Amino acid sequence: MTLSLNERALALVERLVDEAGALGVTTHVLSSGTRVIDCGIEAPGGLEAGRIFAEVCMGGLGQLSFGHLNLDGWWLPAVTVRTDQPRLACMAAQYAGWQVNKENYFAMGSGPARALIRAEEKLYDELGYSDPARVAVLCLEGHVLPPPEIAAYIAERAKVSPEHLTLLIAPTACVVGGVQVAARVVETGLHKLHELGFDLHKILSGIGTCPLPPVAKSDIRAIGRTNDAILYAGQVHYTVRADDAELEQVVSRVPSSTSKDYGAPFYDTFKGYKFDFYQVDPLLFSPAEIFMTNIVSGRTFHAGQVNVDVLKKSFLE
Repeated sequence: MTLSLNERALALVERLVDEAGALGVTTHVLSSGTRVIDCGIEAPGGLEAGRIFAEVCMGGLGQLSFGHLNLDGWWLPAVTVRTDQPRLACMAAQYAGWQVNKENYFAMGSGPARALIRAEEKLYDELGYSDPARVAVLCLEGHVLPPPEIAAYIAERAKVSPEHLTLLIAPTACVVGGVQVAARVVETGLHKLHELGFDLHKILSGIGTCPLPPVAKSDIRAIGRTNDAILYAGQVHYTVRADDAELEQVVSRVPSSTSKDYGAPFYDTFKGYKFDFYQVDPLLFSPAEIFMTNIVSGRTFHAGQVNVDVLKKSFLE
């Protein structure tokens, strides 16, 4: 039987609802019955809410823990993400592949409801995944709570009744926003490998560490810092089953340093392109450093490195 990302995510959502006060989140029930969980717009949110948000976003197939990094004597809080189902947790669920852009409302949509919406039909065909669920959970990165008409639109796209839809939302510039974006470090590497034509079925597990960016004064500044956390200090390790020659060829193409736009804080690059994401080199969006261990040969392949100087410019502006 096919496992359901949405049903697994919904089990995690219930803790957010049950412990809303302690976790700093607020649950709203719209007139249609859709639940909207505010994790950082009007509600304060927090680290634990961010952890659950990130795990919901991975459809319950990834785990997040907190720790720290010591980069050239600079102490930084950090997240570590791990998954034994990277193809499904990261690409079928976590990848922010759907824009909710309707009736003057905009938010980036990620999480398991994407597998029901299937706006990226080709991707899901390649992943070989469909979700049998009749419930939907969508994670939104935005700064305005979705109104009933937007919730109805999402429910229609996901082919579920509105009362079976749950929406989690947090802006980028909040604690939960920082946690959930840093938690994408493994997903970002997988997405880059997919763009390079690597078969994601060959990736057996993934683990990654990323510094937790300090909360910025605005969403646009937060987009800069959260991207810099991954681009300049994100480190990932994948266990794979593949040919050594294939890994040797692909690993050097994964790190963010392969991009022509590498080397400056992301906010500066973004501003240079008049804040148009589509003008930024897509090869930039990947971790700073990658390791790939082949269980067939036992060899480990490595490329990239952490760039502390750029990270300091971003985090300590």
